[in-house]
Amino acid sequence: MRKSRLFAAALCVGLGFSFSAYGQVADYPSRPIRFIVPLSPGGLVDTFGRSVAQHLSERLGQPVVVENRPGASQALAAEALARSQPDGYTLLIGTQSGIISTTILRKTLPYDPLRDFAPISLLFESPLYLVVHPSVPAHSVAELIALARAQPGKLNFATIGNGTAPHIGAALFMKSTGVDFLHVPYKGSASAIADLLGGRVQMMFEGGVSSLPHARSGKLRALATTAARRTEAMPELPTIAEAGVPGYEVATWFGLLTNAGVPRPIIDRLNREAAGMLKLPATHAKFREAGIELLASTPEAFAQRIRAELPQWTKILRDIGIQAE
Repeated sequence: MRKSRLFAAALCVGLGFSFSAYGQVADYPSRPIRFIVPLSPGGLVDTFGRSVAQHLSERLGQPVVVENRPGASQALAAEALARSQPDGYTLLIGTQSGIISTTILRKTLPYDPLRDFAPISLLFESPLYLVVHPSVPAHSVAELIALARAQPGKLNFATIGNGTAPHIGAALFMKSTGVDFLHVPYKGSASAIADLLGGRVQMMFEGGVSSLPHARSGKLRALATTAARRTEAMPELPTIAEAGVPGYEVATWFGLLTNAGVPRPIIDRLNREAAGMLKLPATHAKFREAGIELLASTPEAFAQRIRAELPQWTKILRDIGIQAE
């Protein structure tokens, strides 16, 4: 009799959890969603992240509140996601730099991206553009290389932090050409671009959203793109490879993640909404000018890409001389 009562009690507890989880999924979302952007306002990640947040808000019927959490090579934003409740009410627009490079380069992290995050979908991939201040006496990649060789260690470049895509782009360029630039890291694109426009730094490998409007206006000079082929955004601009650095190519991905443990139906719902946004003509029109390639994926494909890239990029970062902090 006692065993029967214990079984009945356990069954009730189990059903209680089941009904609670079902209610959580069925009602989702029933309150505002926190949307973490790992960089300062004004750059490519922030611009695209706010577009994703607005689309999700319209589709889900709840406010999606953007929270910029720059710092520690994007580890602060990732930690905020890892410490959140696994209920689908905290999302992160993760970058290849923040998820892959930071995991490799920082000796200790309070989270494990393979254990603590649930990938939802890849969103897009972006090349970078090599832009210089107009005072730099170089109008081509070849002229920049010649200038750097004549003045070793004198030219500097801005990035948004150690191990980020702009840093990788510059480090690979230096490794491939044998030149030496001085690294000047910033917390975000907006402050880096502001100093580049002011002539306080001389060059940058940066996404098109932040750099191309200034290149088109003449405030900066674009020399080349890091893409494998010329972009629609600026088709007259050569790739770095065709400008004299064979085999050079850099592009970086961005994706949507949540906390591990979020119920699968919620992840599937968010995946469908992200894929729907990437199919919209308005989305294509908005980001085509920056040379962005939109990339929808399944949660499984995104997770597999993260697992595969961690060992791959460990070797790449070591080979181009980017060191752990």
